[in-house]
Parts: sequence; structure tokens; C-alpha cells
Amino acid sequence: MSKFNFIATKIKDVYIVESTVFGDSRGYFMETYNELEFKAAGLNYTFVQDNQSASTKGVLRGLHFQKTHPQAKLVRVLQGEVFDVAVDLRKNSDTYGQWVGETLSGENKKQLMIPRGFAHGFVVISDYAEFAYKCDEFYHPEDEGGIIWDDKDIAINWPLAEGIKLSEKDKKNPCFKDYKIEF
Repeated sequence: MSKFNFIATKIKDVYIVESTVFGDSRGYFMETYNELEFKAAGLNYTFVQDNQSASTKGVLRGLHFQKTHPQAKLVRVLQGEVFDVAVDLRKNSDTYGQWVGETLSGENKKQLMIPRGFAHGFVVISDYAEFAYKCDEFYHPEDEGGIIWDDKDIAINWPLAEGIKLSEKDKKNPCFKDYKIEF
């Protein structure tokens, strides 16, 4: 019996991952990753780095990617709630320039599996959120890229229209059509 449910999204190779949660009066236990089960589902990743961040309501991180060292990411929320987004930058994809989003929370325990060739971002919709993710490539600061979060051509339907808090770096991200990133 699998401990995971892999749900295909509207964009090929992006999956919502639901873990089986074993709970009782003491709390709960769940696996968040199992290499054998992921590979059996066709998700062949070797993760090399884990990251974690904490943010307050309205913080939007993204849309980020690495230009020549793309990363696949398995993302989840430990506490709070975020709206998580992946934008397809694969030039030969039928969904190039399209996005998929999912609400991830400490309560629903969903994860999003984002393959290489995507821009990624999220906005915190609870008062506070802790976000964690695995990457299959190391972070290379000189290689980072970004697309402006409210790009008109991508047209992401972010759940918070006002009160968005961006880093100085993310405020300067170019538009999708000006960047022309293709993996």
C-alpha cells in the first residue's frame, strides 16, 4: 500500500502529493518523501538540498528559477497557509507560459512536486507560515532569475490582491515576455 497519492495537475509533470497521515490522541506521523515510492510513481529525483523559510501574511516570494542550473522542488508548508505557484518555462511544452497553483497548509499537509524548467513562487495567506522544500540541484546565487509576480501575460490569480510584501530584488524582476527564459 502506497503512503502517497500523486495527483496530476493541468500542467504535465507537476503533481500534488498527498501523504497518508497516521494519527491518534498523541498527534500524527507521516512520511513526506520516500525515494522508492516517488520513483515507482515516475518521479525520479535525487534531492541534494533542503530549505526552509518563515514569512508573515502578504509576503510573496517569487517567481524564482535558476537559469543554467534548474531545480526540481518538492514544496510543503509546516505551519500556516500559502498559495503556491509553478510557471512552465519549458520551451517545447504545450503549457509554456502557463501556471498552476495550489493552497498548501500545515493543516492539509499537501505538497507540490515541481520539475526542472519552472519558475516558482508563493504568497502567505495566513498570519504566519513556515515553508520547506527539497531541491535536486544546489542553489547558485549567480544563476538566479525571476519574473515579476503580477506579470500580465502569465496572469496568476493570486488570492491576495492587496498588501503584497516583496523583497527589493523581487520588485525588480522583469516581465515574462522580456525575459524569454526557455528550458
